[in-house]
Amino acid sequence: MGETVIDVLTGTAERMPEVPAFAVRQDGGWESTSWRAYRELVFSVARGLIALGLSPGAGVGILSFNRPEWFLAYLGAMAAGGLPTGIYETNPAEECAYIIAHAEVGVVVVEDEEQLDKILSVRHRLPKLEAIVLLEGDPTSPETLTWSELLDLGMQASEELAARLAALRDDSPATLIYTSGTTGAPKAVALSHSNLVWTAHRVREAYGIAPGETVLSYLPLSHIAEQIVSLHVPMAAAACTCFAESLDRLRENLCEVRPHLFFAVPRVWEKMQAAIEDAGRSAPRFKRSLAAWARRKGLAQARAAQSGGRRPVAAGLAKRLVFEPVRRRLGLDRARICATSTAPIAVETLEFFASLGIVILEVYGMSECTGPATFSFAERFRFGKAGFSIPGTEIALAEDGEILIRGPHVFLGYFKDEDATHGALDGEGWLHSGDVGDIDEDGFLAITDRKKDLIITAGGKNVAPQKLEGLLRGLPGISQAVVVGDRQRFIAALLTLDPGAVEHVASEAGSPAKTVEEAIHCSRFRAYIESRVGEVNRRLARSEQVRRFAFLSRELSIESGELTPSQKIRRKVVQERQREVIESLYA
Repeated sequence: MGETVIDVLTGTAERMPEVPAFAVRQDGGWESTSWRAYRELVFSVARGLIALGLSPGAGVGILSFNRPEWFLAYLGAMAAGGLPTGIYETNPAEECAYIIAHAEVGVVVVEDEEQLDKILSVRHRLPKLEAIVLLEGDPTSPETLTWSELLDLGMQASEELAARLAALRDDSPATLIYTSGTTGAPKAVALSHSNLVWTAHRVREAYGIAPGETVLSYLPLSHIAEQIVSLHVPMAAAACTCFAESLDRLRENLCEVRPHLFFAVPRVWEKMQAAIEDAGRSAPRFKRSLAAWARRKGLAQARAAQSGGRRPVAAGLAKRLVFEPVRRRLGLDRARICATSTAPIAVETLEFFASLGIVILEVYGMSECTGPATFSFAERFRFGKAGFSIPGTEIALAEDGEILIRGPHVFLGYFKDEDATHGALDGEGWLHSGDVGDIDEDGFLAITDRKKDLIITAGGKNVAPQKLEGLLRGLPGISQAVVVGDRQRFIAALLTLDPGAVEHVASEAGSPAKTVEEAIHCSRFRAYIESRVGEVNRRLARSEQVRRFAFLSRELSIESGELTPSQKIRRKVVQERQREVIESLYA
C-alpha cells in the first residue's frame, strides 16, 4: 500500500521535527510552529472530531480565510477518516447549504460570526450537521463550540484514532473539491490520498523545493491549486507556509516573508503590473530611461532563454541596477519560482515581468487532475504556452482538439454523480478536460478555449472567446473583457475599466476624464480605445475581429455573482444581466 497524506505529515514530522512548518504574523513578527507540534495538533483535532461524533466517510466543511486552523481541520478530518471540503468565504448561505448537504458534512468549521450566521440561517435544512466549530468570537447556539473547546476534546486519549489511521488507504477518497460552477451547480471532485501525495512529490522534485523554504498562502484554499502549493508540497518538502493576514495586507506580507515560491492567479499579476507601471510614471526621467534600457535587456534575455540563443550584452548590469531592486520592492528577491494558473494570462503581462527579470511560469491544470497537468521551467518555457506534460503522465488531443489527460493524478470521479464521471473519464483512463488546445512540436501545450464556451457566429465560424479576452485585457486601462457573438453576424465585447489607470490612459488619449464614469462618456477616450482595439484586430482573422464594444460602468465581481470564486467569468450571468447592452451592440 502506498503513502497517505497523513503518512507524509508523519514522515516529515519525524525527519524534521523542529523545522518550522507554518508561521503567522503576531506582535509585529512571524511566529512559527514546528513539524512535530503541527502533527500533534492535527491528531488533537482528529480526536476532537471523533469525540463530536464524526463517523468515517462523513464530511467536514471548512469556511474560513487561510490560517493554521484551516490546515489543521483539513488534515484532522483526514486522520479521523472524514472527508474534508473547503467552502469559499464568498459563497452565499444558499451555496454553503448545498455543499454541506451534498458532502454530508457532520462538522463545519467557520472563521467568525459572519460565516456562522450563514450556516445558522440554513441550519434547518442540514439534518446531518452535528456540530459547528467557531474560530473567532463567541458561540451563539448550543451546537456551536470554540476551537479551544475542540482541542480540549482532543486532549483525551482515543484508541479510535489509531484504528482510523490504520484503516486509511492510499486509493481511498481523501478530500472533495467543489468546482466553481460556471454553468450550474458545482460538482464535487473526489481526490484520493494517492492523487494528492503523488502530485505533491512530483512538484517538490521538479522544482527542487527544499526544507526551510517558504511559500505565502493567500489564495482560496477551497481551490486545489492553493492546496497543492501551500499545503501538500510544503508538507512533502518540509517547507514553511506563511499565512497572509488578509488580501489587503498581501503586498506588505509578501515583502516580509520574501517567499521562495510565489503562485498567483493572472489578476494578481495584472494588478502588480499596474502598480509598477503607475510608480514608474512618477519616477525621474533618468530612472525611467534606465528602466527602459534594462527592460529591453530583460525581455531579450527571456526570449533568448526560450530559443536557446545568446544572453544579451550587459544583461548582468541590468540585473544589478534595475531587476534586483525591483524584486526587493516586490518581495520577490528570493523567489526561485513565480507561477500562474487557473485562467489565461495575457502574453503582454508575461513579457512585462520577463522584461524585469521575473519569468512567470504558466501551468495548466484543473481540479480533476489534482491541480497541475503541465510544468514549465525557467530554462524551458514559452510565452503564451502552458508548459509540457508532467513526467509520468500523458496529454493528448481528441479529434475536435479537446485536451485529454491521463496519469496517477487523475481523480476518482465526481462524488454522487456517476453520469458526470462517465462523461469526464473514458474507458481508457483519459480525463476529458473540456478545454480546447494544441501541442507544438516541442511538446508545449497552448490553451485556446473552453469547449463549451466556443462561439459559433451566424456565418458558422468557431471563435474562442478566451483568446480574444486575453488580448483585450492587455489594452491600456482595460481590466476585464467579455466577448459575445454566438449566432450573431460579428464579434462584440463588453469592457470594464481599471479605476487606477483611467486618468493616465485618458491623458494619453487627450481626454480630460479622471474617473471611470467620465471616461465612459468621453468621445476622445472611446476613440483612443477603438484605435487600440483596431490594433488587436489586425492580428486576428476576420471572423475573430471585435467590431463593436461597450463599456460597463463597473468591474465584474465575485460578490455580484458574475465571477466564480476562482475569478472565472460566469458568462450566462453576465450575458443575462447585460442583455440590453449586448442587444444595443447588434442593433
